[in-house]
Amino acid sequence: MFASKMGFPPDENLIKESEEKLGKVLDIYEERLSKNKYLAGDFFSLVDLSHLPFTQYLVGQMGKEFMTTSRKHVSAWWDDISSRPSRQKVLQLYAPSF
Repeated sequence: MFASKMGFPPDENLIKESEEKLGKVLDIYEERLSKNKYLAGDFFSLVDLSHLPFTQYLVGQMGKEFMTTSRKHVSAWWDDISSRPSRQKVLQLYAPSF
């Protein structure tokens, strides 16, 4: 994630391995979200809120949006939580600088 910013070449094997691990976690989320609107139930909570920064980085700067869009329920969840008015306000105030 930070290798190129620090002047190190990316480790493609590590990237692939990490994507596979994250994919397994997202598969668990997919199952969970097939039964509930949000990760902790049918209400938006700190659990969902805590996923906003990294998932934004994943689908934005890292260009790995396919990891969410390829999972129907994860994609719907991400669309829901990332489009909340409060989230949009935060993005306007604190645009990513990297």
